[in-house]
Formats: sequence, C-alpha cells, structure tokens
Amino acid sequence: MRAVRVLSAALLTLGLAAAPAAADSSPSPEASGDSGGPTRAGTSFRTATEVEQGQTATARASTGDYLYWSFPADAGQRPTVRTTVKLPESHAAETWQVDVYDGLRRRQACQYGAQTRTAGPGTTSVELACVLRTVRAWSEPWANDPLPGTYYVRLTALKLSADDLGQPVDAELRVESKDMGGAAAVDGSLSAPLVPGIASRPEDESDDSSSAVLAGLEPEDGWTSGWWSDRWIWTAAGGALAALAGVFGYRLTCGPGRPRQVPPGA
Repeated sequence: MRAVRVLSAALLTLGLAAAPAAADSSPSPEASGDSGGPTRAGTSFRTATEVEQGQTATARASTGDYLYWSFPADAGQRPTVRTTVKLPESHAAETWQVDVYDGLRRRQACQYGAQTRTAGPGTTSVELACVLRTVRAWSEPWANDPLPGTYYVRLTALKLSADDLGQPVDAELRVESKDMGGAAAVDGSLSAPLVPGIASRPEDESDDSSSAVLAGLEPEDGWTSGWWSDRWIWTAAGGALAALAGVFGYRLTCGPGRPRQVPPGA
C-alpha cells in the first residue's frame, strides 16, 4: 500500500504540473491598445515591412501595387493572416488575393479562409483571410511544411480594368496565432530559424569579426523550437498511471496473502 500511496502522490504532482501547460494551448491574447503598427508596406520580399503578431499594420497604396509585409512565427503556432482593403467610391469589379510565403519564399497553402475575393462595383471594402498550417519544428527537406522563421504576406489585385489602375486604396493587415501545444510537436528541430540575413556588423567594435544581422523581429519569448514540449508531461503522467494500474492489478491477483494464524510452511 505504501507503493500505491507514493505512485498516487507522483501522479497528482504531474497532474498539477500539466495544468499550466494545458492552459498554454489556448489562443494567444490580442495586444491591448497596440496602435503603434507600421503605416507602410514594402514592394518586394527584400523590402517587406516587419509586423509583430497582434499589431495592426496599415498602408496607403495604389490599385495594382504589390504590398509586402513580414512577421515571425515559431514552432507550434498556427498563424492567421487577415487583410482589409478599403476601395474607392467608384470602381469596376476587382479581384484581390493575399498570399503567404515562408522563410524560403515557398508559397504556403491556406487551411481555410477567403484567400481570394472579388469586389463588385460599389463595394467599399474587401476582407481576406488565410489560416496557415501549424508551424513544425522540423521537416523533411522535400516537404513543403511551414517551418519556424520569417513569413511574408503579399497583397495584390489580380483582375483590374484599365480605368481602376492607380486609384488610391487603404490596406490593413493583422496577424495572430493560436498555440497548438504538444499535439503539434515533432522529434527534431532546426539548427536556426529561417530568417533573412540582411547585413553584417561587428560583434564588438574592438573586434574585426562580424556576424549576420537577421530579421529584426522574433517571437515575444524568443525562438523556442526544440525537443521540449508539454507532451513530455502527459507522457510522464501516462507512465505513472500505467505503473499505478500495475500495482493495483498485482494486489488483485495476489489476494490478501497468508493469514496471520497460518504458520510459514504450513
């Protein structure tokens, strides 16, 4: 019975430890009162404007322009990209599309969401959305799985009439992620996130050595890709539960043992 009590206490401890990890699987909260997002957009991958998750980025452009933003996404996150384009009062039918690319500039498919929409004449705005697959900590070289690093968003109009080219539009972008927890964990990790190297600078002014300067943005808690995830807690809890079941099974099959009044060897 002492072994049973010890295993029960261990299981209770693991359950308490697993509670915060389970809470981490909930969607990330929106940034409160964050109005300091960028107010411009790039025109290519190299000039993409960096946006933090939870920020709202805005840009004023002309119909026909290609607008680019970038944001960081870590392993276990499932990013959702939402864009809104405010159109001029008078325009013909326009088809808008948002595309998302990973750090290797591979186009990532959307799990769901209105990635392409057509705004009819008189429509004041068009809203687009793209929910990506969960970012993996590691993947096979031949696979097209989303990996930790910088992601690029491209917004543009696909079908325009000649009269609508160059008309002013206002674009708005917001990226948020849901933490999928240990259910999305995989064995292995990248040696470094897929972020662009944009320049080089000396590590120390008195040292001639230099290192690559990577993208300026990263997840709030840093890049956490690695072998650890909350699934290890649930694995340990499952092992403790199996051991506890084994002890109970042994007690049931062995019975109460030799009665006190029966001498040994009788």
